[in-house]
Amino acid sequence: MKYVFDLERSGRGLRLNRFLHGLTDSSRRELFKQEAETAMHDLTEREKDMVRRLDWKALQDYGASFFCLEKLARTMGVSNPQMVAAFRGETLEQFLKTRRVPGAR
Repeated sequence: MKYVFDLERSGRGLRLNRFLHGLTDSSRRELFKQEAETAMHDLTEREKDMVRRLDWKALQDYGASFFCLEKLARTMGVSNPQMVAAFRGETLEQFLKTRRVPGAR
């Protein structure tokens, strides 16, 4: 699959990306942490499901911007390497072995 963020993907992911970007606001972040379903009220069921499961690959394929996904990751305490490993279908340990990280090989 190609990961081109084209007009179709951008349009499909707009609502989701607006929600994710909204997590930069502390009150929205706290609402999401305390009452996720309330915070996600504008999302479709499919979008909510992907967010609930933190299915990074599905979110990316759907049209979520990497930069917006970072907002969700920070909110949930997930590091960029953990998220990228999930994109690749790997564990964090497997992913780190492909990087130049001291002690990871």
